[in-house]
Amino acid sequence: MSESSTPSPPAAFSYPGHGTNARTGVAICHGFTGSPLSLLPWAEHLASQGYAVTVPLLPGHGTDWRQLAGTRWGDWYRSFEAAYLELEGRTDTTFVAGLSMGGAIALLTASRHNVAGVSVVNPGLSFYDRRVRVIGVLKYFQRTTLPIQEEQPTAAATNDGDYSRTPLAAVHELKRLFGAAARCLPTVAAPVQVFKSRTDAVVPQTSLALLRKGLGGNLAEVVDLHSSGHVATLDVDAPEIHAKSSAFFHALARQKTSLETP
Repeated sequence: MSESSTPSPPAAFSYPGHGTNARTGVAICHGFTGSPLSLLPWAEHLASQGYAVTVPLLPGHGTDWRQLAGTRWGDWYRSFEAAYLELEGRTDTTFVAGLSMGGAIALLTASRHNVAGVSVVNPGLSFYDRRVRVIGVLKYFQRTTLPIQEEQPTAAATNDGDYSRTPLAAVHELKRLFGAAARCLPTVAAPVQVFKSRTDAVVPQTSLALLRKGLGGNLAEVVDLHSSGHVATLDVDAPEIHAKSSAFFHALARQKTSLETP
């Protein structure tokens, strides 16, 4: 696909809160080479429950791989952090959530801010491909690689832009982000809910092992997803993600309110 024919980028979106959950917010972060479209059903479900929801579009995403190649992990993090802080400014209780790389960004945000809780789906902290160990050198000899493809994916397709190639410079930034997120896990004070697909061609089980080790007692729940691949938010188990994350947020928001009520 040429640059001139690259589709318009998917937009960030947000929903105002309403009803009894109007003052509770959830900021959700999409994954590497993805867009808010991968989170739309989840966000819409939470909005239907009355939560205020925001899903930003990260720099270099929703366009094409050439744009992604020119961004850094700090750009991705700061974009999400700004969206979280804006939401926090108009809600009493604010949660963070994310898919894949977005899970790492959500966890990093939770280590730096007083979030009420964290819910992540197939959060990335490690890689299958051992070549990532030398990605800092490899990126100078090989500009791009083919994206990871799941065999017989069952998730709904989205038009996130032209990511038919994956820039290795961006993979190097992803590695740096994963390292920063893994190091911060012991400082995450909020309860963390994790959804993990049994079959995930993108994020290995070692990511979950790192979460267990780093979070300790703050790992509140691990939900085993039996029927979905990596983008579980658009797959068979999406209704379970919707229901259990909503219940998780509701319970923690009620707990916070009861503690603050004299």
